Amino acid sequence: MRTERNLTRLDRVFARLDREPERPAHLDVPQMSRHRVALFSATLAFYLAIVWLVVTTSWLVRLDWQVMFFRPYQQWSEIHWFVDYYVVLGQRGPTAVMVCAWLGWRSWRQHTLRPLLTLGTSLLLLNLTVGAAKIGMGRLGPHYATAIGSNEMGLGGDIFPSGHTANAVVTWGILAYLASTPRARRWLSALSAVTSLGVGLATVYLGTHWLSDVILGWAAGLLILLALPAFEPLIARTEAGIFTLRDRLRDRRARTAPVTAPVPVPVPLAQRAPAVRPDGITAARETTARPPRTPVYLAPGPHTTRAERAPVTPAGSRRPPHADRLPHGQGNPAARPLSGS
Repeated sequence: MRTERNLTRLDRVFARLDREPERPAHLDVPQMSRHRVALFSATLAFYLAIVWLVVTTSWLVRLDWQVMFFRPYQQWSEIHWFVDYYVVLGQRGPTAVMVCAWLGWRSWRQHTLRPLLTLGTSLLLLNLTVGAAKIGMGRLGPHYATAIGSNEMGLGGDIFPSGHTANAVVTWGILAYLASTPRARRWLSALSAVTSLGVGLATVYLGTHWLSDVILGWAAGLLILLALPAFEPLIARTEAGIFTLRDRLRDRRARTAPVTAPVPVPVPLAQRAPAVRPDGITAARETTARPPRTPVYLAPGPHTTRAERAPVTPAGSRRPPHADRLPHGQGNPAARPLSGS
């Protein structure tokens, strides 16, 4: 007896994607609600508090030095190879390419540019805010520290806040931000939080960042994700403008394209319709009514038959006359008779 195969989770995911061949009628766009504004304000206050604790060389700076002297990469050296690969999940180039490929396919599937435009907006905000903070504070990393116990601020460094951590929060968190269902948003939020947390701890393990760099990087990435709904109207206007420009270019190309005349298909003589003249006489009737024309290669004028033509040669024999030759039918009396002897 034949039974139907049970659908797996992957089969259900692809079945759901097959039901979305075009842009959804109602996109779940997050709004800048009071709850989100409160979270943004609390995260911003936490961000400023971390900066103040580092600038004033407080207990957080002493904790940074204690973790650095602990040297985690020597304490747990057996996982060093794994951490080297795992920290790639926070690098700007590889993560942006992977997430952009997924969001590009989703944009093509749903006929909307919102996923790609949202990713571009978040990366632009990340480069502006985190890059400006790195250059403005100029903190040196653990490998380049100059004085034990100092905060290493204003010395030309570029590690505060951690760019790896902030990039992991924004890049993987954008998948949760663009999720189509609340359940998917919850799962993706937890996954992005764990991934970014692991990336931040991996940089501390390798000794490339202070612990305070990682904490500030988490706050910087979360601020960008919380502020994205405020840029949704700008993203919508940009998408509408791009589609309008595309339609204009298509119309201009259609107007300027040369019109090619259709190639005539030869029709057999048997299938051709008889041409009708203005007086109503068809070409077939005209052909039958007219006498056949004389070919142009014949000489003009009346022609006679061969029997009516004058002879070309004179009458009589064509052989020239001879003195000893007699006319036909007359004998020669001087000739001897032929005998058998």
